[in-house]
Amino acid sequence: MLVTFQRTGRRQYRVEVRRPPFAAVEMDPAPGYDDLIPHDMMHLVVESQLGLERGIFGQLAAGGGTFRAVPDASKSTRDVARQRRRLSERGKKMMRDSRAECEQSEAAVWICWNEWCTRSASKPTSIESKPTSIESKLTSIESKPKPKRPGSPAFSEHKLEQIFHHLDELSLYWSRLNVGESMTVQWPDLSVSSDDNQ
Repeated sequence: MLVTFQRTGRRQYRVEVRRPPFAAVEMDPAPGYDDLIPHDMMHLVVESQLGLERGIFGQLAAGGGTFRAVPDASKSTRDVARQRRRLSERGKKMMRDSRAECEQSEAAVWICWNEWCTRSASKPTSIESKPTSIESKLTSIESKPKPKRPGSPAFSEHKLEQIFHHLDELSLYWSRLNVGESMTVQWPDLSVSSDDNQ
């Protein structure tokens, strides 16, 4: 599955997912823009590294999810409506069946975001293009209660380091994109390519 993140405005982004044999889907605008790394990209990394098969991206890969079908000019209005209805029904059913894993994904993303921002501030070379953004994030994080790390082996120090390695890499790509440019990440291995002309 290929996931494309595109900067569409000063503080806006779009996510498009190509997932054969299922129809391509998108979220535009996508929630949680950030100069360092958008919220959906955090989910992509955390779910991949923790093996969450029914989080946001696992559901998308399985043909469900809450994203909308990418408009297809070759289809009739009726076919498009039918496709959207089927996609919505499949997505709702999968969301009901996967609610616990989605909640686990949200909690894991929040924990990893806090830990990553704290650690990244001491490694300016990893995201050197946005030091002021890190400082502002840290200020807001310091005012929140500190998260408790779950005792699960999924949150071992080694696993966190793997997650942070991918976040550092994707953040470097993302923070260098201009409006209109995009990057594509493969799920679940997280290999990345820059698509500057899209």
